[in-house]
Amino acid sequence: MIRFENVSVTYDGTAQPAVHGVDFEVPEGELVLLVGPSGVGKSTILGAVSGLVPHFTGGTLHGRVTVAGRDTRTHKPRELADVVGTVGQDPLSHFVTDTVEDELAYGMESLGLPPDVMRRRVEETLDLLGLADLRDRSIATLSGGQQQRVAIGSVLTPHPRVLVLDEPTSALDPAAAEEVLAVLQRLVHDLGTTVLMAEHRLERVVQYADQVALLPGPGERPWLGTPPEVMAVSPVHPPVVALGRLAGWSPLPLTVRDARRRAGGLRDRLAGHEPPPAGTGTAPAPSAAGKRRFGRTKASDTAAPVAEVRSLAVRRDRVQALQGVDLTVTPGETIALMGRNGAGKSTLLGALVGLVTPSSGSVRTGGAVPHRTRPRDLVRRVGLVPQEPRDLLYADTVAAECAAADRDAEAPPGTCRALLTELLPSVADGTHPRDLSEGQRLTLALAVVLTARPPLLLLDEPTRGLDYAAKSRLVAILRGLAAEGHAIVMATHDVELAAELAHRVVLLAEGEVIADGPSAEVVVASPSFAPQVAKILAPRPWLTVSQVREALTP
Repeated sequence: MIRFENVSVTYDGTAQPAVHGVDFEVPEGELVLLVGPSGVGKSTILGAVSGLVPHFTGGTLHGRVTVAGRDTRTHKPRELADVVGTVGQDPLSHFVTDTVEDELAYGMESLGLPPDVMRRRVEETLDLLGLADLRDRSIATLSGGQQQRVAIGSVLTPHPRVLVLDEPTSALDPAAAEEVLAVLQRLVHDLGTTVLMAEHRLERVVQYADQVALLPGPGERPWLGTPPEVMAVSPVHPPVVALGRLAGWSPLPLTVRDARRRAGGLRDRLAGHEPPPAGTGTAPAPSAAGKRRFGRTKASDTAAPVAEVRSLAVRRDRVQALQGVDLTVTPGETIALMGRNGAGKSTLLGALVGLVTPSSGSVRTGGAVPHRTRPRDLVRRVGLVPQEPRDLLYADTVAAECAAADRDAEAPPGTCRALLTELLPSVADGTHPRDLSEGQRLTLALAVVLTARPPLLLLDEPTRGLDYAAKSRLVAILRGLAAEGHAIVMATHDVELAAELAHRVVLLAEGEVIADGPSAEVVVASPSFAPQVAKILAPRPWLTVSQVREALTP
């Protein structure tokens, strides 16, 4: 169904090809997972299938890509629209209408399908993706995860023979991700749809793949194999595979169920050990350079809370987004806000940084009322890295963004650039932010916010678009900040990140706090939000592979 024949893509102004020697075939009715570290060209390969590369992106494509017999060099994206449905990393870029139902119907209208067919398919898709209650909602009022489901639904309704998905579950809560993946599996198994997908959260998807295409590094040829074959050698792999490697299991398990069946011996080896408290993994002591970059926050020298929320209620667009929320954040504490898409996590972050005005109740951040404080004064009290990092990025180059961040924060020149280099060493000064991957843009936005050394750092889905290596670097940076006294509150669907980093988990549902306590207690008690290691080694409260490795190391 999809054939790559010695494909290389070189973008204008770059000396090296983004991908080189891509030569493999995706059979009809199979789900093929594209994996590899950030920056190896996964999005380029996906774009070549839909014709976006090179027709919209520019650059030069050598070799040949065919989809259902159509050559993408001679067929532009609109001439492939009846065959290929594409969902990119940024759902907002897909939308052309205002409401959920209109968006689901738009693609079929463009193809001229009869109204009765359109109506039936819209209803089917609303049910498949759990969107029926949102059908009349304005897309602009939806959470990031809800928008992601609408974007996926909009390409499902025309019933394409090929689906191309770039990070389809990155903004979804665990339950919604399972629903979407179950739909994809049904399309593959029952309707013979061909799916090519790139996804960093392999713990969610690898068990569903028929084959895995591994891109080991920039410009290297991909290697196609079965999931067990590829995971045995892949530099990126989910926690269940990492635990299997650590325990010496062969063949490696790909699912929690397989791992639990083999975990008896590992549980025995861990019987005399106690896991350390969540969020207390080893972090390097701040260097002199690190102290100059971050500084010691005033909050770290006092026990006073850096943020207090009391009886907070927020109503947005006739929706009760938050109701009766109480939250206290102390210096050095890392809190994970978790819950379904639309539970109110982003709204709570917005209230803490002054972007959302309470309907009732109170919010204080560093002694200030956020929505009544000037942004230039608030920036040294609290900083937010939003779901859409481009909202913070305005300059034409990475260097200009960093220089502006230094000026706004009144920080020494080079502060932002040094932090960015530690987080993401490969980004060049002259790169335009729009040419960065989603994960790279997020990392740049994080560096911009951290330049002001705010005592309270807010992160909205901070690992969206990050591979495991970049996530590990982010965890090390955030642990270092927490050790220096910075408080961190992150809204996340990444249960593995919460297990690795958070001291506390606050679980939201329908705008209310339904659980608030130590990470191990909250996530282990929740089947939806428990990390893979916790599920495998239950009932003992082990959360991460690093905890197990530390216990087994003499």
